[in-house]
Parts: sequence; C-alpha cells; structure tokens
Amino acid sequence: MNQAKGLRLLLISVVLFGGVWPISKHALQDATPVWFATSRAGLAALGSTAVLLMIGRFKLPVRGDIPAMLAIACFQLAGFFLASHIALPMVGAARTAILGNVTLMWLVPLSMLVLGERVSARRWCAVGLAALGVLVMLNPWTMDTSNPHMLAGHLWLLAASLSWSLAILITRRFPPVSPMVRLLPFCFAIAGSLLLVAALIREPQGGIGPGAMWHAAFVGLVAAPIGTWAVIESGRLLNAVTASVGFLLVPVLGLGLSAFWLHEPMGWDLVIGGALIVASVMVAAKG
Repeated sequence: MNQAKGLRLLLISVVLFGGVWPISKHALQDATPVWFATSRAGLAALGSTAVLLMIGRFKLPVRGDIPAMLAIACFQLAGFFLASHIALPMVGAARTAILGNVTLMWLVPLSMLVLGERVSARRWCAVGLAALGVLVMLNPWTMDTSNPHMLAGHLWLLAASLSWSLAILITRRFPPVSPMVRLLPFCFAIAGSLLLVAALIREPQGGIGPGAMWHAAFVGLVAAPIGTWAVIESGRLLNAVTASVGFLLVPVLGLGLSAFWLHEPMGWDLVIGGALIVASVMVAAKG
C-alpha cells in the first residue's frame, strides 16, 4: 500500500516539476527572470500554507527548526531560484532542468570535507560521470566565445546546484525537529522576501506582465507547494534508490517539453551530457 502510494506521489512530483522550467521559460516572454522567481516563492508560501491548513498540519516552527529552515530558505530556494532563473533566458529550459539538478557533483566532495563522511569508490565514480556530463554540456571545443551569455548561463546553473547542495549539507548537520513539510510556508516566505530585494536591485524596471500570470499561478500555487509535498512524502514511503532514480524523470520530462513545446534544439552535447548526469545519479543511488 505504501509502495503504491509513494509511486503515485512520485509521479505527481515528476509531472509538476518536469513542467516547471519549460513553463517558466515561456513566461519570460512577458516577465523578467528575478521577478518571476520572486512570484514563484511568494505564491508558494501562500499555496503551501493553504495546503497545510486544509490537511490540518499547519504549525509554527520551533527553535530546533531554525538552522534547517534558514538553510532551505536561503540556499535551496532563494539562492537556487535566483541563479537558475537568471540562467534560464541564457541557456534555455532543457539545460536548466538538467544542470540545475547536478547537486551530486558538489555534494559528494563537500560531504567528505565538511561532514567527514566516508565516500565510496562508486560515489566518486558518480561524481566523475556528473562532471563529465557537465563538461560535455558546456561543449568548450565548439562554444561560441563571442556569446558570453552562454558561458555565463552555465556558470549560473552550476552556482544554483551548489547553492542547493549547501542546503542539503546544512540540513544533514542540523536536521529539523518538525517534519519538513510543516516548514515549507516559512521557508518560501523567507526566500520570497530575499528574492524581492534581489528583484528590486537587479530588475528595478522589471515585473510580470498579464501574459505570464497563468504561468506564475501554476508554478507558484500548484507546482511548488504540491510538488514539494509530493517529493517529501514519496521520499518517506519509498526506498532511497527508487525515489532517486524515479526523480530522474524530472529533467527527462523537462527536456522533452522544451523540445516539443518550445522547439529548443536537442544537440548531441545536450543529449549525451544529460545521459551522463542521469547515469551518475543511478550509480550513486546504488552506493
């Protein structure tokens, strides 16, 4: 029963998160990146609050939750949203969906250096595959150096994955007392406040036009709160390998939607690099 429920929740999260980047990319026709990221966090704070109130699980955080809550708000949400949304118009939705999730490349060495964890040879192999995938997607041997935005976009995405990795490390070191799902409204609210400051500084004339309103509503009110809840609950019900490998369908779906809806080109560097990154997660999931 738990296995079936966990798989259903995993499928919900894959569908919701797989569509986030193509929808966000389409929204940038009538919105600026950081303002859209701000709306994503702000609306998610409202949406997650509403969900928890409806299921009777809304509670204020306790003191022991603060380190993890701040780590998620500042790094996994604000930092990740800021860097990935800035990169989105530079490199496209498909690359954002894949490279934004390369936390493994940072997480394994940082876990050893910061937390003192022992890292198996298999996991170092996974790091090598992930790094090779990133190198292939950067495609330095044919990169148009006259277009600085392409390199900058890839660097922003690596910064986004590093920011997410820092959140994972901190929450491992200082796990919250309360269930993570109860902290979501507060994490999204803090992240939204930080992103609002960034939007006012970076995009003082920016905003979200009428043509991007439905995009913001879906991403902020539906995908972010419900998708995040589904990820947390499926991770609780499924074993780590099944959850990790299953979640790989997110960038795969993002890649497909980007190609068929946004007509983004699927070059060999994107396909092979993405495959190497997917393989790295599968290797790491096995130990």
